[in-house]
This record gives sequence, C-alpha cells and structure tokens, in this order.
Amino acid sequence: MFNISGIRVSSLLLAVIVFLQVAFSLFYIVDMALEIFGIRKVTVSWEYRETVQLVTIIGLMLGAFLGIVVLKNISASIREVDNRMLAASGQFHQLMTSRFEEWGLSPSEKDVALFTIKGLSNSEIAEARGKSLGTIKAQCNAIYQKAGVSGRTQLISHFIEDLFEEPAAPKSKTKP
Repeated sequence: MFNISGIRVSSLLLAVIVFLQVAFSLFYIVDMALEIFGIRKVTVSWEYRETVQLVTIIGLMLGAFLGIVVLKNISASIREVDNRMLAASGQFHQLMTSRFEEWGLSPSEKDVALFTIKGLSNSEIAEARGKSLGTIKAQCNAIYQKAGVSGRTQLISHFIEDLFEEPAAPKSKTKP
C-alpha cells in the first residue's frame, strides 16, 4: 500500500492503471497501423471507439494525477532529508566544538582534529596547514591523548556515537 496525499493506494491499483495506459496506447498504435497499411478486415463501430477513447482519457488523467502526486511526495521527501542533513550537520558541528573545548585542544590541534575527522591523511593535513608531517603526527598524538582514544578511527567513532546517542531524560527531583 502507498499513501498518496493521505489516501492509501494499493500497488495493484497502480499496476492496473499503468497496464491500461499501455494497453490502450498499443490499441491506438495497432489501429493506426491497420489504417495506414489498409489491412483492416473488420470495421470498428464508432461506439466502440468512443468507449475506448473515454477509458483511455480516464487512464491518462489518472496517470497524470498519480505522477504529479508522486513527484510532490518525492520533492517533500527530498526536502525532509535535506532538512535532517542540515540539522545533523549543525548538531555535529556543535558536538565537535563542545568536545574540542572539553578536551582543551589548542587552536592548531582543533584544526588538525577537524581535518582528521574530515578524513584527510596526515600528509594532506601537513600540506593544507603548511606544516611538517612530524608536527602533524605530534599534534594528532596530543589530540588522541586528550580525547582518550587510541587513534583516528576511535576519534571519528567517538563523535558518531555521541551524535546518535539518545539524550538523557531529565532527572526529576523527588522529595523524601
């Protein structure tokens, strides 16, 4: 079942609508080919043609309506995902800033930690900061020590775990 504009629509109904659109399109293609090549042996009554045209128009309208609704739902889903990504990005930045302050990182160590979390190698960090590889390695070791982790992977996983951790419920004060 799909939920389209608050209406539950089964996959079978959608399949039937698509099938009808394809079937009637094929009918018109075959009908036109028979007319063009003059091989039609049986005449088709105008009532039959009118009925087929009416059903085809209804099918096309339903298809167009469902297409618009699906596009609208997809656009809404994309906006929701974008909003969640922005929120997560903002939360992640706040979490990093908070942790860097808690650990007492120097401004240089904060930069190196940020580059490390972004996935840059030590040599890439050294090049980006204009420092020697030895300096970056020393700063990374200082960061890992202050953060209480053993390396790059644990540093990154520390932030991911914190980001997805459920916030603690506020403690209620009870009177004895």
